[in-house]
Amino acid sequence: MQATQVDERRLNHNFDYDYGAYEAAQAGLKRLVETGEHEEAKRLSIELMKRGSYQVARSDEGLMTEEIEDCLKPVIKAIAKTGGVEAKEWATAMIAADEVGFICEAELKKITKGK
Repeated sequence: MQATQVDERRLNHNFDYDYGAYEAAQAGLKRLVETGEHEEAKRLSIELMKRGSYQVARSDEGLMTEEIEDCLKPVIKAIAKTGGVEAKEWATAMIAADEVGFICEAELKKITKGK
């Protein structure tokens, strides 16, 4: 994911990032949800959570949190609506993939509790 690249030599700095890449990721995930491609949307969401939360953890001020959440929310909403064991397992995997421990935390925990 192009939006979540980090220069390891410049950790804990406010670095530039590609807003357009986040917009493209959000549009792509939303399109997958709208076309019923939930499995692919879930897979890509976990990848975004891993890479995105890594990027947030390496920035000086938690940059990109809002952009990542905006990308993930359409998928979270769709998966919450479907519910069931698979939704709980996915939400648990999303929480585990979150390096910072707060990206879409409330929404994902709600799914794991089945509410």
